[in-house]
Amino acid sequence: MQTTAQLSPESPWAPLSQPVFRMLWSVWLTANICMWMNDVAAAWMMTSLTTSPIMVALVQSASTLPVFFLGVPSGALADILDRRKYFIFTQFWVAAVGVLLCLATASGHMGAPLLLLLTFANGIGFAMRWPVFSAVIPDLIPRHQLPSALALNGIAMNTSRIFGPILAGALIASLGSAWVFALNAVLSVISGFVIMRWKTEPKASALPAERFFGAIRVGLTYVRQSQAMHAVLFRITAFFLQAVALTSLLPLIAKHMVGGGAGTFTLLLASMGFGAVVAALMMRRIRAVMDGDALVRNGTVLQAVSMLVVAFAPNIYVAAPALMVNGMTVISVANSLAVSAQLALPNWVRARGMSVYQMALMGGGGIGAALWGQVATFSDVRTSLVISAVGGVVLMLAVIRYRPRAEADMEDLTPSSAWKAPEMPPGVQGHDGPVMTTIEYLIDPARADDFMAVMRETRSSRLRQGALSCEVFRDATVPGRYVEHMLDESWIEHLRRFDRVTAYDVALRERRLSFHIGAEPPRLTRSLAEAMD
Repeated sequence: MQTTAQLSPESPWAPLSQPVFRMLWSVWLTANICMWMNDVAAAWMMTSLTTSPIMVALVQSASTLPVFFLGVPSGALADILDRRKYFIFTQFWVAAVGVLLCLATASGHMGAPLLLLLTFANGIGFAMRWPVFSAVIPDLIPRHQLPSALALNGIAMNTSRIFGPILAGALIASLGSAWVFALNAVLSVISGFVIMRWKTEPKASALPAERFFGAIRVGLTYVRQSQAMHAVLFRITAFFLQAVALTSLLPLIAKHMVGGGAGTFTLLLASMGFGAVVAALMMRRIRAVMDGDALVRNGTVLQAVSMLVVAFAPNIYVAAPALMVNGMTVISVANSLAVSAQLALPNWVRARGMSVYQMALMGGGGIGAALWGQVATFSDVRTSLVISAVGGVVLMLAVIRYRPRAEADMEDLTPSSAWKAPEMPPGVQGHDGPVMTTIEYLIDPARADDFMAVMRETRSSRLRQGALSCEVFRDATVPGRYVEHMLDESWIEHLRRFDRVTAYDVALRERRLSFHIGAEPPRLTRSLAEAMD
């Protein structure tokens, strides 16, 4: 590997020249090794507790569904709390669950339901940890290095897919599963102490922190109003709904191969992880020859083909190379979609937005694991993989046809201080509200259609910033007079929108004003609701 001094901006290793990124990346690598060790030990233990394919597949669901259920609340906490302290807490949570798994296994009290419950609890740790790590990455590195940084995250996740199963398999074979869970607890505690070395600068803000439920509402509204995020979410859900069939049923595939055992399962997982690492190192070249749509489309087809090869593989010598190809396609598609999601989100809502992204990924994976496990129960593993491969390609070809409007791909989300927040009026408290803002425009009636097209973009922008509503009214008696009407929950929430202004919002304002033909600038008024009882 190159040294830090030798790293060029174009090197896939360049983000590691940033000390904080390097430290947090090492924590992320360790955390993912723990995750894979836990999942391998849990999946293999389940095969000894039950012979039901659906129960084995549900281990994958139990591990991933917490992100689906808790992703948005976790993202909200990561955006409104100190991200460093929150990250530390997640590590100690995982350590506590590791201790419980170790004790239940060592004492002989582990059963299939308890294993699923504790696997779900371990997944909660991942659900809490992932949004905060995703949110801090763009703040640590230059924008042009973001694809490389996300590829390095992919390397961490897939290197852990190699070493995690190998380490877990060695411990299971020599000492037993309880020692896997114990090691997870120790490594998680060490990672928590490493994060404590990360020194962050507190954010200077005259406004109080967002309220929890308000932060969730704003985060969900932002994603709902972002067409670029819609495209990403449709694609990541469709892809992992299909791709998870192979990983969730892999323990059964390994078990039915000649000489199948923990070692076979470990080797198959390691093959998939090795392929992913290779693809991550080649990511810059891959992105140079294929755009995002082509990468997702071709990756889905190649992933399905590799799945079919594994389904009919007579032995490990055929399955392992196919799993390497599978790992390459999964990391390539996931990296492309993750970069698109990061670029579609400003910093103030990034953890919430990425939690929705991860919720879609893990939700698709969790639902897919249960679905394909059920199909395998009623038929067999091979049939389940074939249906998944064919159905996944058809589904992706359908959803990839959805494309956001061209402007969504060009939005400059760089924070801007071009707009000055108004002073709080005398006698008004921060939580007084709702606050109604109106802006009156006078335009050429012949340009009304073009003006309304810009106002539709404006409405989406206002809602993404946190406004409760935004509508435009046309004066029925004065041609060309339009009134924009916005509603904020309180005066503080009204002021908070000025902290969320981006370069795109400033440019959009100039486009609105270009339609105004009045002698004076558009008239703006702010009104505070009065109690009526």
